[in-house]
Amino acid sequence: MSVRVRRVYDPPEPEDGVRVLVDRLWPRGLAKDAARVDEWPKAITPSTELRRWYHAGEGSYEEFAGRYEAELAADEASEVLAHVRDLVRAGDVTLLTASKTPEQSHAAVLARLLEN
Repeated sequence: MSVRVRRVYDPPEPEDGVRVLVDRLWPRGLAKDAARVDEWPKAITPSTELRRWYHAGEGSYEEFAGRYEAELAADEASEVLAHVRDLVRAGDVTLLTASKTPEQSHAAVLARLLEN
């Protein structure tokens, strides 16, 4: 059982397991059948306000991660996060994001939380 973070634009691989899109918006220029997304739980994506704040360069990645973790503690998000944890317990999960730097994105924060 593992959690991977990959760009949604990368071709699917057999070891991806369950492919979970963790972006609020559908990736530009990507056909839904080509993405091979198994789940798209929008409740665990960063809020529009947080996403805009971070992309505007107003804060550090560490501050963004803390704010995102606080959002994930909310009722609806925590229920959906529990479901994704169940997927991880059952097998491999790949978190997909359109971010150009997945290692500095909400997907990396989410992966860290799921691995604990």
